[in-house]
Amino acid sequence: MSLKQKTISGLTWSFIDQFVNQGLTFIAGIILARLLTPHEFGLIGMITVFIAVSEVFISSGFISALIRKKNCTDTDYSTVFYFNLAIGLFFFIILFFSATIISNFFKEPELKPILQVLGIILIVNSLSLIQRTILTKRIDFKLLARISVIASFGSGIIAIIMAFTGFGVWSLVAQRLSHQVLNSIFLWLWNQWKPLLIFSIQSFKELFGFGSKLLVSSLIDTLYRNIYYLIIGRYFSAQDLGYYTRADSFKNLPSQNLNRIIARVSYPVLSSIQDDKPRLKANYQKLIRSTMFITFVLMIGMAAVAEPMIITLIGEKWRPSIIYLQMLSFVGMFYPLHALNLNMLQVSGRSDLFLKLEIIKKILAIPIIIIGVFFGIKIMIASMMVNTLIAYYLNSYWSGRFIGYSFKQQVVDILPSFGLAMVMGVCIFMLGLILQLTPFFLLMVQILAGSAFIFLFCEITKFKDYLFIKELVVEK
Repeated sequence: MSLKQKTISGLTWSFIDQFVNQGLTFIAGIILARLLTPHEFGLIGMITVFIAVSEVFISSGFISALIRKKNCTDTDYSTVFYFNLAIGLFFFIILFFSATIISNFFKEPELKPILQVLGIILIVNSLSLIQRTILTKRIDFKLLARISVIASFGSGIIAIIMAFTGFGVWSLVAQRLSHQVLNSIFLWLWNQWKPLLIFSIQSFKELFGFGSKLLVSSLIDTLYRNIYYLIIGRYFSAQDLGYYTRADSFKNLPSQNLNRIIARVSYPVLSSIQDDKPRLKANYQKLIRSTMFITFVLMIGMAAVAEPMIITLIGEKWRPSIIYLQMLSFVGMFYPLHALNLNMLQVSGRSDLFLKLEIIKKILAIPIIIIGVFFGIKIMIASMMVNTLIAYYLNSYWSGRFIGYSFKQQVVDILPSFGLAMVMGVCIFMLGLILQLTPFFLLMVQILAGSAFIFLFCEITKFKDYLFIKELVVEK
């Protein structure tokens, strides 16, 4: 299979994986949002940062190191497997015994048993990381998609049944835990890899030399992305955090999933041609242009239809989430750009520069956190919008230097897509102000109008980035 065929196949199945998987999770989330309260969603949001940070230590940058290494052996995989398992057990024990301190910090006694049960996720994830890595390295996203869909469907059904029968916040706990358990079971059943009884110090040192810097970088980034949950939960209320988490989950459906699709496919694909600079640049440029065309259209479109979408899908009680979603959409639209530029640093073997950039960007984010404490959630999100632009400049400047694709060239390439998406967004937003329809029918009209506008404009003008995506879809 050629590189192009591998890329198309990987993107196709990664797309199916992320959007069907997250689509099922999203639908379950909509049903659960109607059955549960913002306070219960806020409780889960409060402990998200602790689970997320622990998971960073489990992967420890080894996953990226294994994917980048051209000839991985079973010794490499086994060494990382046993290390992951040990770290997973270690952090489970830490979370289990620190649950009382965390619940006291938020002044929410319910958090203690929730955190102690959710901590099991760390052990489950540590058991399946290598299985997932092997499939990613093979660009076998078809099997990953199948497993993820089964896990999302099963966990969603479990959570909805529990919510209907009055389990409250524990239905959300069961959803997250059962999703990871089902994922792990099917990865072991269908991938067939088994660890050897070996731990190689030499292999560990080699992989950790590259992965350790990515570990610190990932830790900093994870803390930054989840610190807002911590701040809102501590200085505001579980209900306020519930509104924010719902808006964040809507924003993540297109932005974070596109981010994951592009990041996990582009990294192994670009790594395979890392020594061919002209070819690397050409493929990288196409990825950025096509990715940002989709991202801008989806995110700006979501901001424009936020009100009827929130009211239609999860109800009037979630109205405070609307303004958060509109603002967060402009933060989330740059996530795929960040992922692509940072992937290029990893492909180039510059995990040291990756780490330095993460430290600089997060130091710049400290004022945002302080602003949030003193001036409120909306001002905090506005500051996040400014910070994401600064972060994009830093990422693209340094990644571009390695392949001759500068920040200025990137901006010139993506600006037409941004302009087109903004025109579409303004038009359908104004349409929402003019038409006096129920939220459901207004949402349908806005989506159809926006889709028709983009399709007709791109077909008539032969918009380059649209045609490239159309070619891939038709070929597949």
